[in-house]
Amino acid sequence: MSITNRLLRFASCAVLLLTPALAEVTLPALLADHMVVQRDLPVHVWGNAAPGEAVSVTFRGETRAAVAGHDGRWSVDLPPAAAGGPFELTVKAANTITLRDVLAGDVWVASGQSNMEMEVKGVTNAQAEIAAANFPRIRLFKALNKVSQYPLEDIAAYQWGDSTWTPVSPDTVAGFSAAAYFFGRQIHQKEGVPVGLIETNWGGTPAEAWTSLTGLGADASLMPVFAEWAKMMDAQTTIELERRQEEQSYRDSVAKAQAEGRTPPERERHWHPNQDFCWQPAGLFNAMIAPLTRFPIRGAIWYQGESNAGPERAPLYARLFRTMIQDWRRAWGQGDFPFLFVQIANWKTGPDAMWPTVRDAQRRTLELVNTGMAVTIDIGEATNIHPLNKQEVGNRLALAARAISYGEQIEYAGPLFRQATQEGSAMRVWFDHTSGGLKSKGGAVSGFELAGEDGKFAPAEARIEGLTVVVSTPAVPAPRFVRYAWKDVPDCNLFNGENLPASPFLSGE
Repeated sequence: MSITNRLLRFASCAVLLLTPALAEVTLPALLADHMVVQRDLPVHVWGNAAPGEAVSVTFRGETRAAVAGHDGRWSVDLPPAAAGGPFELTVKAANTITLRDVLAGDVWVASGQSNMEMEVKGVTNAQAEIAAANFPRIRLFKALNKVSQYPLEDIAAYQWGDSTWTPVSPDTVAGFSAAAYFFGRQIHQKEGVPVGLIETNWGGTPAEAWTSLTGLGADASLMPVFAEWAKMMDAQTTIELERRQEEQSYRDSVAKAQAEGRTPPERERHWHPNQDFCWQPAGLFNAMIAPLTRFPIRGAIWYQGESNAGPERAPLYARLFRTMIQDWRRAWGQGDFPFLFVQIANWKTGPDAMWPTVRDAQRRTLELVNTGMAVTIDIGEATNIHPLNKQEVGNRLALAARAISYGEQIEYAGPLFRQATQEGSAMRVWFDHTSGGLKSKGGAVSGFELAGEDGKFAPAEARIEGLTVVVSTPAVPAPRFVRYAWKDVPDCNLFNGENLPASPFLSGE
């Protein structure tokens, strides 16, 4: 072979090595058949391909193109879509992907801990609810539990057959978040648009795990979060030892049963905090929130707080919860989207728990714009941390959404503390959200306490006067502070005319 031919062959090989190899274009788990895209916002489509590869996306007659970067990533934004469907969305590169049965509607993220995680099959009247769940234009997406040290590009998702999204039916709804489903059903029925529900939650987890390191690290007052995490990691050896002992005990009992010819016992599973390191600050944000933030949404619903009710965490919750909400809004880059949450219900806790403190922290979070709170102090169960009436939880969240997000002129909250003033030996309390007036259920108004400058509270009598409540007790002749429903399981009965309960509160802080 001549020198010239050798040089030409070498050059040809070099060109082949430098030319990007074609690779199949791929999409994240969120982009799949049956999905709902957020109406009236740009439709964001993204994925991976070979570096330098041209990609085109077509949806509702509009096409946009992109070229994959050196890291293989690409993204396009298509024009906003009005509610409707079904449509097809096509991605073309070296291969073609066609997503079918795509709807445009409203997408809500549902997150928190076990009360958001609680499934439809576990609620009151579950079988009837499941049988009636024929809503093909409500679509479900369910994230799997995962922890990460850094923000992930994609989310681990439950597969409904061959897709990560599924229409609501009796066959699909049973294992989905009950609070989210009942919320979404109400929105779908009242607003008349398709609804997409993204469930991303993990039972028994604290709010700091759902907040980014950027959000936590920007506020010096939240540094105790990391100190508590360090303590947990110090104790992790003991926790792992207990888990191994439980596992060995179960294996021993199975072996004994088999040797005696008996049916092996069912395994007892004992809950431990920080299972799979799920209490790690930012760990759940990284794996279960960050991958969602490129997908436009209408808003978020949240049910959590129980795991932050211990004495080491509760005092931080007011600051932490606000930080988390603002952190999510920053991550999505959609401004102050509606963030609606459930105030933790009544439950008989341990001696060190500070549930009233967490409830009041949640109430104070309403100072943030476009937030709403579903009070559940009247529908909890004293001996069940997972109250079964998730229908009313979903309905109350939906009331807040209808008013805050959809602009309906409806009452969506029970009486909320506004201010209190001293009138001689009594305190007069004013409230917002007094539609239809104030009323007590089951007798005289109960649940109020007064304290003087010493901060020692005593039970007090209360009476409704117009849109205010007057509170007094001989035990506190010079009252300075007033509080309401300040117990784990309080005896309280103040409502407005729309039968929505008043929120627990503490004045003066």
